[in-house]
Amino acid sequence: MLYEILKALHIVAVIAWMAGLLYLPRLFVYHADAEKGSAQSETFKVMERRLLRGIMNPAMILVWAFGLGLAWQGDWWHAGWWQMKMGLVIGLTFVHHLYGRWRKDFAADRNTRPARYYKWWNEVPTVLMIGIVFLAVLKPW
Repeated sequence: MLYEILKALHIVAVIAWMAGLLYLPRLFVYHADAEKGSAQSETFKVMERRLLRGIMNPAMILVWAFGLGLAWQGDWWHAGWWQMKMGLVIGLTFVHHLYGRWRKDFAADRNTRPARYYKWWNEVPTVLMIGIVFLAVLKPW
């Protein structure tokens, strides 16, 4: 029963984290086109900070905690699929921290990248998530 509870909590946390990973770069796209110092830019700053600190950071921590709990309960440590999945989750975590750095740049009005740059980065979490889901469901090796 503990395994099923951990799995349910892990899935809820993943949904929250992925929502943020998909929404934050979309905010960056719009923010990059907003004039620095404008009311619109200041609104984006608040939205980005609240999303990252209020939803994404806690969700990421819970994903890791419940995911490691699942690995412990299922004794998955040496399974090839799990190790590959962990590599992709580490990639998602890297993207999360990269987004956090960019949020700080926007907050300080130091962004120099165009909106199209963030449009491309908006797709990265999706690609990683697809790999993670297929590995977790199929457990190919």
